[in-house]
Amino acid sequence: MHKRDFLKTALVGAATLASSNAAQAAPAKAQAKTDRAYMAGLLQSIADPVLSAMSQGRLKASFPLELSPTWDGREKSVAYLECFGRLISGLSPWLSLPEDDTPEGRTRKRLTEQALQSYVHAVDPSSPDYLTWRGHGQALVDSAYFTQALLRAPKALWEPLDATTKRRIVEEIKGLRRVNPPFINWLLFAAMNEAFLLSIGEESDPMRLNTAVRKIDEWYIGDGWIQDGATFHFDYYSSFVMHPMMIQVLEVMEAHKAPFWKDDLTKWRELAVKRAQRYSEHLERFVSPEGTFPPFGRSLTYRTAVFQPLALLAWRKQLPAKVSEGQVRSALVAVHKAVFSEPSNFTPDGFLTIGFVGHHPTLGDWYSNNGSMYITTEGFLALGLAPADSFWTAPAEPWTQKLAFAGKAFPKDYAVDF
Repeated sequence: MHKRDFLKTALVGAATLASSNAAQAAPAKAQAKTDRAYMAGLLQSIADPVLSAMSQGRLKASFPLELSPTWDGREKSVAYLECFGRLISGLSPWLSLPEDDTPEGRTRKRLTEQALQSYVHAVDPSSPDYLTWRGHGQALVDSAYFTQALLRAPKALWEPLDATTKRRIVEEIKGLRRVNPPFINWLLFAAMNEAFLLSIGEESDPMRLNTAVRKIDEWYIGDGWIQDGATFHFDYYSSFVMHPMMIQVLEVMEAHKAPFWKDDLTKWRELAVKRAQRYSEHLERFVSPEGTFPPFGRSLTYRTAVFQPLALLAWRKQLPAKVSEGQVRSALVAVHKAVFSEPSNFTPDGFLTIGFVGHHPTLGDWYSNNGSMYITTEGFLALGLAPADSFWTAPAEPWTQKLAFAGKAFPKDYAVDF
């Protein structure tokens, strides 16, 4: 079957099934099962074209490279590192689940095997899919997603790699220390790589770790929001980078007793989680009754990565107390349906296009290519919870705006002071 036909069948089938369930007033628990099937099917459809090609060293040959009309002229080949690194970061929690003989389990097994082989090609200088680790500083950005996946799923994605591939990954990551990160979210990309090195017993740079943590803390402006650099911009970078990477970096530093300018890393990690929880309360309230959300700020083409903190906290079983699992799952599914119901999000061969809801190249920024779009998989992190987990079995519940605009009672909202 042609990949586009497969994609249409998978998405329309999932949507039709969900609609049929609603029309027949199916029990909420049956809807919960359908929710997981929809999310897993959509993530698989995003991952399949990339991993099936790269695992065979054919990604560069088959990827239909698309650049933003305002592309700034940087090295175009960074697109392949963006594509794989961002995809595998969002995919890794799902792949970290134990093997089983269900249809989903068999899919995860296949994708894991393809991901491992893709990691081999990514750092093999003799491979056609050897990625662009040198040259433009953009490699620092996407190397952080590449290593974040290894931190999120070490048993599935790091430990099975052969010694040569592991050595090559370490060499490439250390080589990126040549990039002097600007004092914006890039500090966390440098810190993520150092956290990865620390986690595997390699020498890490305390300065890169501490500088990132200190500056992100300085840039916290209150009520869950972090500004991206010296001035505040109203965008979703607290979702794309700030909260998720800050938590990950602090967690690794704490676990490995890294040198730190303050003496209690546990308190810092706990505070980072609390702030992410508050920000996630805002994200949940952004979701309209129809599953849409406000399109503001740059990098809107990252689509559902906007909801990474909410999905991350769901996966980590750290959702804020004010929202329920059934409520968050229902909101996340609604958001993905609102965005991905438009077939032109994908090329005829199933690769992501530049756009928001559909293919809109002019929405791309000066740094955008269609490889960048694979950060949308960060919205799927809750698939790292097993099908039997309460997140997936809890009855579906209306989210805040759905309650509010149905004329029903909903919780009040107040700012926090931490």
